[in-house]
Amino acid sequence: MPRVMWLLNHGSARKFEVAMLKSVGIQEIFLPKKYPNDPSFRSASIDYSEDHNLTIPADQLAVLNATDWYETQSLEAWDIANRYFDVLFFIAHRPDSVKGISRNFRGIMLWRAYGMERNNGYSKVQEYFSNILDMDYIRAMGKRLFFVPAYSHLHLIESIFLQERSLYLPLGLANCTVYDQWRGGEKKILFVCPDIGFNPYYQAVYQSFIRDFKGLPYAVGGAQPIPLDDPNIIGFVPWEAHEKNMQEMRVMFYHSTEPNHVHYHPFEAIRAGMPLIFMGNGMLDRLGGTKLPGRCTYIAQARHKISRILNGDQQLIEAIRTSQTILLEQMKPANCVDTWRSGFKKILMAVETIKNVPVVAKVRKRRVAVILPVGYRGGTLQGAKLLAHAMLYGSCQAGQDVDVILGHLDDPACYPDEAFDDLPDTIKRRPYNWRTLNRDESNRAVAYAGITRTLTAENYIVPDDGISQFMDCDLWILVSDRLSMPILPVRPYVLMVYDYLQRYEPVMSPILNQAFVMAAHAAARVFVTTEFTRQDAIQFGGIPANRVVKLPILAPLPNTKFSQIESQKEAPESKKYFLWATNLALHKNHENAVRALRQYYEEFDGKFACYVTGVDTDRMLDTDRSQLKPVQKIITTSPLLQRQIKFMGELTTQSYHDCLANCAFMWHAGRIDNGTFSVVEAAHLGRPSLSSDYPAM
Repeated sequence: MPRVMWLLNHGSARKFEVAMLKSVGIQEIFLPKKYPNDPSFRSASIDYSEDHNLTIPADQLAVLNATDWYETQSLEAWDIANRYFDVLFFIAHRPDSVKGISRNFRGIMLWRAYGMERNNGYSKVQEYFSNILDMDYIRAMGKRLFFVPAYSHLHLIESIFLQERSLYLPLGLANCTVYDQWRGGEKKILFVCPDIGFNPYYQAVYQSFIRDFKGLPYAVGGAQPIPLDDPNIIGFVPWEAHEKNMQEMRVMFYHSTEPNHVHYHPFEAIRAGMPLIFMGNGMLDRLGGTKLPGRCTYIAQARHKISRILNGDQQLIEAIRTSQTILLEQMKPANCVDTWRSGFKKILMAVETIKNVPVVAKVRKRRVAVILPVGYRGGTLQGAKLLAHAMLYGSCQAGQDVDVILGHLDDPACYPDEAFDDLPDTIKRRPYNWRTLNRDESNRAVAYAGITRTLTAENYIVPDDGISQFMDCDLWILVSDRLSMPILPVRPYVLMVYDYLQRYEPVMSPILNQAFVMAAHAAARVFVTTEFTRQDAIQFGGIPANRVVKLPILAPLPNTKFSQIESQKEAPESKKYFLWATNLALHKNHENAVRALRQYYEEFDGKFACYVTGVDTDRMLDTDRSQLKPVQKIITTSPLLQRQIKFMGELTTQSYHDCLANCAFMWHAGRIDNGTFSVVEAAHLGRPSLSSDYPAM
C-alpha cells in the first residue's frame, strides 16, 4: 500500500480520517508538525503518534517534521516526499503552499474540502489563488488532482473542473458513542462563538445571539484572541472543562443555517446527552434533523423552546435528547468506511496510472529574464548584470542550471554595446520596448496564454522584444519597482527593490508611489539587499513579510590587476585627491556635501582635490534641477571650490577603477540609500571610505 501525507492539523478531523485511512489499508501516514499562528487554526494540534509507523530513515523524517507545509518548502523536503509518498491531502490555505504542492509533488493530490459559507466556494478560492500567483496552479495539477469534499453535495456548486475531479470521502466522528452524563443543573445556554473581537462573521453571529436571547442566562465558549467586555464569555477552555460545561449547563444553541458547513460542537453536545436547539435549513437538516423537536425555523421559536428547557420542561428535554442522536448516524465510522474504501480504490488506480506514465525529458532548461524596466545606468545597471551572473552561476551550483536573458530598453544611446563588455557570452541580452495594451487586448492575451484571470485595470504593459514578449522565459526578475502601470500577468515576476526613497524624500507623487507599491504587491516575491529596505517593504509598502526575501548585496569586483598592495602605494603628489561617487538624484545630499567641501577648503585649507564621478555629474553645474540650484550658487561663488572640484561625469569601468585605485579615499555623502557599490569597490582596492551614517551603510 502507498504511504500518505495528511497535511492538515485539525485535531478532530485527524482522529477520524487517520482511522479511515487505516481501515482502507493505509498504514504509513505522515502528519505535519507545524501550522500557522492563525486564529482559523484554533482547532489545530500536533500529533507525533504516527511517526513510529513510518518506515523511512529517521534523518529524512526529521526534515519532513521540520517543514512548514503551509508555507514554502525546501527542495530537500519535496525530494523526500516524492521518494516515499504517493498520496497527499492538503487544504488551500495559502497561495504559495498550493503553488509549492502543484510544482513539486509528483503523486496524487487530494484537495480536502470541509465546506464554506453559502456565498463562497472552492472555485472562488481557485480563481483568487490564480490571480495572486498569476497562474492557476490548481488546474495545473491536472488528472493528479482530486477535489475531495467531506459532504456529498459540496461539489454541486463548484466549477465543471472541480466537479469532474470530485471524489466524496465523508467526514465523521472518531467516537460517536453517547455517554449521556448530562445533568443540566446550571440554568444557562451554552453558545459557542469564537474570534468575536476581529472576525466580522462571528462578530455578527454574537451580536445577533445577545440581541435575540436578551434576558436569558448564557455562557459563550470558543477561543477569543482579543478579550471582550462581556463577563459571560468564558472563551477557550481545556477539553475537560468543555465536557463539564456540556454536562452541567441546561441547553446548547447552534445558530448556523449554513448549507455547506457544520461545526463539531453540536455533535459533542449530542454525545454528552445535552439538549440541542438548532436553526433549520443548515447542514444538520441534511444529517437527519428536519423533523427533530430541537429544530427551529425562526428565532422566536428557538427562544420559546430554550425558555421551556431553562424552566425545566422535562417532556421537551427528553423528546430532544432521545431524538437528536439520529444526527450522529452519518458521522459514525462504520457508516463511512465503505465510501472511503471505494474512493481509495480510485485513488490507488490513479497512483498506478501515473507510475506507469513514462517520464518525458525536458525540451529545454528553465529560462529566467533579468529585466531593467527603465533606462538605468550606473549602480542599477551594474546590479542587473551582477544579478544575471548570480542567477547563472548559482543555478549551476544548485544543479538546476537555467538560461539567463538580460533585457534592457532598446536605446543605443543609453545602452551602447560597450556597456555590456563585462557580460559573459552565456548571458544573452535582449533589447525591448514597453507596449501598452487596453483591457480587451489584455484579456485576449491572457486567454491565449492559457491563464484564468480576471483583469480589472484599464491598461497593462508588456515587454515587447519583437520576438515573443519574453514569453519564452519562465520567470521575469525586474530590477526596480518603477512600473507606472501593471504588468500583463502572463508570467510570474519578481521585483528587485533596492530602496524606498519615497518614504524619506519627496521624489515622486503619491499616485506614482501607489503604482510602484501595487507592482510590488502583484509580484511573486520582492527581493531586497538590506534589512533596512526589508523593513521598508513590509512597513511602508505593506508587502507580506513571507514574500520579501533579503539577498546578499552583490558588488562588482574591480579588475584583479589592481591588487590591494599596489593600490596602497602612495600616489604622486599631483594626484592627491579623493573620489566622490554620486549622481543627480535628490537623496544624494549635494547641498550639504558642497557646504562641507567649502568649509574643508576655505576654513581648513584642505589639500586633497575632489573628483566627482557618476551618471550626469558632468552636468551638475548646468542642469536645471531645482535641488541643485543652491549647489551651483555655492560652487560658482567660490574660486577655491571651482579650482579643487573636478567633475568627471560617468567613466568607463576601467577608467573608474584606475581613478579609484589611486585616490586617497572614497567619499560617500548620501543622505539615505541602500548602501553603495562604491564603498565595497574601494575596500576591494584597499582604499578607505568616508561615508554618511545611515542604516543600510
